[in-house]
Amino acid sequence: MVLRPLGKTGLRVAPIGLGTVKFGRNFGVKYPKEFELPTDAEVAALLSRALELGVNLFDTAPAYGSSEVRLAPFVKAHRNEIVLATKCGETFAKQSSKWDFRRASLEEQIAQSLKRLGTDHVDLLLIHSDGRDEEILTKTDAVATLLDAKERGQARAVGLSAKTEAGIRGCIGLLDAVMAPFNQSDRSLGPALESAHKSGLGVLAIKAVQQGRALDPATAVAFVAGQPFVDAVVLGTLNPDHLSAAVKAVER
Repeated sequence: MVLRPLGKTGLRVAPIGLGTVKFGRNFGVKYPKEFELPTDAEVAALLSRALELGVNLFDTAPAYGSSEVRLAPFVKAHRNEIVLATKCGETFAKQSSKWDFRRASLEEQIAQSLKRLGTDHVDLLLIHSDGRDEEILTKTDAVATLLDAKERGQARAVGLSAKTEAGIRGCIGLLDAVMAPFNQSDRSLGPALESAHKSGLGVLAIKAVQQGRALDPATAVAFVAGQPFVDAVVLGTLNPDHLSAAVKAVER
């Protein structure tokens, strides 16, 4: 896969990235079918296959259960080859999520994520929104805390995992990147993502295959990756064949 600039961050990403929520959490996630968490061998095999396919963006979060811990050996072995993204704001414990956007909490979350991942920095650090995007950006400590983390060298770029048009547009001129849902069935955030991209923000699209509900996943992935305002599509799969099919779809 040909690498693309992630906005003006200086990072370059393949058009397909791997989301790792399924590495560590199978409760309270909105997938159509239940699934078992993978074994360590299955995680290692999938990550190895991802590298073989040219995938270089790996996305995780504290809210993804044990995902960061399970990703750590791979990060240690390939840190200079990959673009590593994580998030802060949402944590997951005792089968429930909790959001906290106060500075002290966010700083502790960031420190713990770096410790779990076994690295001194991530390439992209995102605010994990609870849906109140605009309020989080303007009325909490989140933006200032992430910008300070970037200044300290804990992240090369910072952004928002957004859920709303207002949130996406609110990132313009404020942060470096945005992640948001976009797919064939729901294109409502497209205009905002296009504006964000034109402003220089990196744009990561999620839910391209509607969490497994798309009837033709390859076409769905190709459609999203083919949008001029999308830098990369982040797919959360445990199946190496599905990942291979997605890569082939964008290479056609």
